Amino acid sequence: MSSVGRWSSWVGLGLIAVSVIGIVLSVAPVAVIAGILGLFSIGIAVYDAIYYALERANLRRRAAKVRPERGQER
Repeated sequence: MSSVGRWSSWVGLGLIAVSVIGIVLSVAPVAVIAGILGLFSIGIAVYDAIYYALERANLRRRAAKVRPERGQER
């Protein structure tokens, strides 16, 4: 996960915590806005994690494909 994904996940968790505290204190507008922004931020972090996981898998696939070809050349 990139630094943007890590940053986004921590901000998202913080905003979700603010949302929960807003619900407990009966401050509905703050809770709703913080909750929506928190979910959006967590969504960015999840997208980033999936993107980098797929990129690593693609690199492994390409490396595995090159290894047998190198053995056939010799």
